[in-house]
Amino acid sequence: MLKSKKRILGTSLALLLGIGSLAACSSGDGASGKDSGPKEFTIMTTLHTPEVPSDKIEKLLEEKTGAKINISWVPDGNYIEKLNSAFATGTLPEATFLGNTTTFLQFKEAIRDDQFWEIGPLLDEFPNLKNLNEQALKNTSVDGKIYALYQGRPAARSGLIYRKDWADNLGLSAPTNIDEFYEMARAFTEDDPDGNGKNDTFGLADRSDLIYGAFKTVASWHGTPNGWGEKDGQVLPEFMFSEYVDTMKFFKKLRDNGYMNQDFPVTSKDDQQSFFKSGDAGMYVGSMGDVFAINNDAVNINPDVEFDVQNKIEGPNGEYNIWSLPGYGSIVLFPKSAVKTEEDLKHILEFFNQLVSPELSNLLFWGIEGEHYTVEDDAALPIADANITDREVKPYQALEIGEPETNGRYEGLATYEVRKKAEELIKDNNNYLVPDISIPLESPTYIEIGERLNQMITDATYKFILGQMDESGFDKVIEEWKKAGGDKIIDEFTEDYKKQN
Repeated sequence: MLKSKKRILGTSLALLLGIGSLAACSSGDGASGKDSGPKEFTIMTTLHTPEVPSDKIEKLLEEKTGAKINISWVPDGNYIEKLNSAFATGTLPEATFLGNTTTFLQFKEAIRDDQFWEIGPLLDEFPNLKNLNEQALKNTSVDGKIYALYQGRPAARSGLIYRKDWADNLGLSAPTNIDEFYEMARAFTEDDPDGNGKNDTFGLADRSDLIYGAFKTVASWHGTPNGWGEKDGQVLPEFMFSEYVDTMKFFKKLRDNGYMNQDFPVTSKDDQQSFFKSGDAGMYVGSMGDVFAINNDAVNINPDVEFDVQNKIEGPNGEYNIWSLPGYGSIVLFPKSAVKTEEDLKHILEFFNQLVSPELSNLLFWGIEGEHYTVEDDAALPIADANITDREVKPYQALEIGEPETNGRYEGLATYEVRKKAEELIKDNNNYLVPDISIPLESPTYIEIGERLNQMITDATYKFILGQMDESGFDKVIEEWKKAGGDKIIDEFTEDYKKQN
């Protein structure tokens, strides 16, 4: 087993999470109806805010579920490292959230090694869990078996948020193609969009994330496959397509001309948004739904600020495409090293079963009614002070299971018209989705070394954009990737693709 752990995740420094063996019964109504199993258990999840939240929501969760939970909040930037270390040292908590689909792929071999509980056969015992989205559960399955609960996500939220007041000042409309996007970035840098007579603005604010930052979305506009694509009968990685190289050249041109932040490969999401909110930058590519929180903060700096959103930005081929998620973001697994018996597992599942309810889903996502939000027209209206909700509520959204359609939580009340437009464009994106064809495919080699090989390409992509590597150098990295195991991954994915098609 230890060999398997090292094979998947590599050698790590020991991480002491303070997770001991915890036992005692749940005071809630467990699915088994017995008074055995853990009353106290630990959850490890990602912290997407600068500070750990107060325990106000946590205490209410305990009160309403009868469980005693210890939440280990791990900053997003350190999460993978701590997750790997905890796995390697056998100290994973009873409920372990995986931050993204890539991390899930890394754990598939361990799942096959029977290191995590299969929960599929138990879901029918829980009235809320059994109603989770069937396709999303299927997308998280391993060899047709369900091991994970999931956080539902819209398929494609990505698009452009931009300073409409700047665009109006310069006579620009929302960009509808790559050339117009580039022209907006240029004009926001060179044409004094804020009218203060100073050379103190730039176009695009980006961050050190080639997936959820701007790069992958702009790559979609260029026609790049989503992760993996089919070409001449082979399943190939996105970076072996010419459209990926075109995207790198596009970003290099933006950066070389000063139309985006020069240090974006080391820029955090907080700093990226700070550029945008403060009026340093005028364009932000990411989740269009972010416009609500961005606007709330920006108007405190400049009450006259105006934003707008746009999704359909066509590429050189005159078509619009957008990469898509498989219907879930993070998932939660239950390691057998921490959850000793099926009875213990059922008590933990009962806790999550209660989370998949309107009352507790709203508590996790919106906070306390009357304190953090009010209800109008059967929708949630957050309080005006976003600092409070960011501090006390937002971190708990990482614990949500399911989506509004299955857990019954309120959608947000769109009092801000641009946010309403963003939600409409997110739904419109469903008409232009580019799926990752590798999601249902199996490659033991990818599970074993895929993340390490991915890092080679990530590093090379940044070096190309920064001017530290030319196209021939990038091709050499691809050859190294292929020799280091990439060719084998291609063969395995291709073989499985042909079987399924």
